Amino acid sequence: MPTGFNGRWLRVNLSTEEVRVETVPEEVYRAYLGGRGICAYILFRELRPGVDPLGSENKLVFATSVVTGAPVPGVNRVSVAAKSPLTGTYGEAEAGGFFAVEMKFSGFDVIVFEGAARRPVYLWVKDGRAELRDASHLWGLTTKETAEAIRRELGEPLARVACIGSAGERLVRFANVIFDNRYAAGRGGLGAVMGSKKLKAVAIRGMRRPFEFHDPRRLAEIARWYAESWRRYPGAVSRSTYGTPELVTPLSRDGTLPTLNFRGGSFEGADAISGETLNRTILVSREGCFACPLRCKAVVKARPPYETDPAYGGPEYETIASFGSLCGVGDLNAIAYANQVCNAYGVDT
Repeated sequence: MPTGFNGRWLRVNLSTEEVRVETVPEEVYRAYLGGRGICAYILFRELRPGVDPLGSENKLVFATSVVTGAPVPGVNRVSVAAKSPLTGTYGEAEAGGFFAVEMKFSGFDVIVFEGAARRPVYLWVKDGRAELRDASHLWGLTTKETAEAIRRELGEPLARVACIGSAGERLVRFANVIFDNRYAAGRGGLGAVMGSKKLKAVAIRGMRRPFEFHDPRRLAEIARWYAESWRRYPGAVSRSTYGTPELVTPLSRDGTLPTLNFRGGSFEGADAISGETLNRTILVSREGCFACPLRCKAVVKARPPYETDPAYGGPEYETIASFGSLCGVGDLNAIAYANQVCNAYGVDT
């Protein structure tokens, strides 16, 4: 049994609807480890210069790493990459949550999509098996509607779903890929690449761990140390309490908060959109990514007329700054609603 990786990649040709498994030697993992390293390795080897980012020759990669699945924080993110339609160069983005772990537990470290489907499709992967399924009935749905419909169709309420909304379908060049309604591979327009390939979603269910780590006992010790010691560090406690919105107040105080289209660095309404105010007014709960005790992700419910669905999570610092101080908006309810609209349509914030 391999240590730290499965050694199996999925190669999905959307043009021919062929799905095949590739066996990859350990040397590739030792050289590139996984994640963005593996993404770059694949794309720079397989894409010719001048490829149209929204053409069928572009390739889209979902990648885990040799440490995905380890019970420690910060290592369980999924990398998504392609030639970016936004920049025309290499584009890579990452998302947290649980998708990466489920993907690796399903038996595959990497999924490479090539070609373009004639009709909308989604990929279903479960415990070493994979198939393309029709997604015509999903085209036009929001990200939440898509994920819910796929789970009902498969009879898999715990399936993890990465999908695009209408922005990706319409090839908006800053469309993103949304994971389970609230996590995003945001940068580079990778949602538009999915849309150009008529790939509406990727659904994953991994029920077992088909690999081992080299020294499970030492790894468990490290995980236990982190779980017991993070509360000693004020920065970690603050991040756990307020999430990334904790940055709003200190950045405004220091004059480095993006304000009024960068005409200023301090926002007079900063306190109204701060992490402290979010906790006091619209916070419902907090959740975290796989094996991370910080649980910094906010789940919010804004008040009318900007009422929001907690299924879409809540705004991170970047979204609060973009829709808040940068636009001169000091209403957290409005910002939370804008965040929901962008998550539903699959738009980068």
